[in-house]
Parts: sequence; structure tokens; C-alpha cells
Amino acid sequence: LSSFERQDHQGEMTKENDDMEKLIKIYRKHKEGIDYLFWGGITFLLSMVLFWAFTSDIVGIGWNEVFANNIDWVICVIFAFVVNKFFVFHSKAGNINGFFTEFAQFVTARIFTLLLEDGIIWLLCSVAGWQTGLLLIAAKFIGQFVVIVTNYILSKLWIFKDRTPKQIPPEQKEEK
Repeated sequence: LSSFERQDHQGEMTKENDDMEKLIKIYRKHKEGIDYLFWGGITFLLSMVLFWAFTSDIVGIGWNEVFANNIDWVICVIFAFVVNKFFVFHSKAGNINGFFTEFAQFVTARIFTLLLEDGIIWLLCSVAGWQTGLLLIAAKFIGQFVVIVTNYILSKLWIFKDRTPKQIPPEQKEEK
């Protein structure tokens, strides 16, 4: 038996099973936030790797920091829209118009946070001189942190909000 299936000498499941049940309960309670952190982490890593590759002389591309950030942004926005829509917020837009409305709102919000991140990167790289090595990556990291928090708030409250009509309880209908 695996460590989760072991029974003690009285035939009862061990503590590992209780711990696993607690973890599952926590996950179910905070599923959306945990899923957002997971997929946001994947998107973050993709963005960091693309940014490094696009700005690196080692890879041979060596683009300007802000230009590289914008190209990596396009790739990551498409990826992030798909995973946020289907795996995080489980949005059911209902029809093609709903889908394009969500996509337009998603891109609009991401353009806002792109400008925010570009400003942070420009400030830290061009003004503060963080143009090489770990300082360059630190500038991107700081920008990404601000973007991740802002993107979650915009996605939760504006883009993928629950658009299903709320049922008014009968007792509230009578009060009106």
C-alpha cells in the first residue's frame, strides 16, 4: 500500500489520509486563488524566460529592454487569456460576442498593466541604470510582481466576473 493507504494495526487509516483530506479541503476552498497563482506562475516563468532570451547577447537576440518586454507580452497575454478563462475563472461567456467581450477586456486590462510594467522597466533600466545581469532581471521581476497583483484584481472584478443574473430570494421580492 502507498503511504496514503496504509492502515494502522487496528485497521484505521493513518494520519497521512487526514492530512491529504485537509489539503483537499483547503484547495477546494481557495481553488480560484491557488489556480491563479499556479497559472500566473507559469505565465511569469514564460515571461521571464522570453525576456531573458530576447535581451540576451548569449542567445544572440539582444533587443532593447522595453521592445523585448512588449514582444514577450504579446505571447504571454494570449497564453494567460486561455488559462485564465478556462482553468482559473472557468468563464462561460455564453456566445461568441461574450467571448470577444472578455478577450477585449482582457487585452485592455493587459495593455494598462503593460504600460505600467514598461514604465517600471524603463525607470529602473534607463534612469536607474539597471541594464545588465541580475539588475536587469530584477527590474523585470519587480515589474512582473506589480502586474500580477493588478491583473488578478482586474480579472476578478471586471473581466471574468460572474455575469449570470442573481436570483432574488422570495422574501426580498415581497418587501419591494
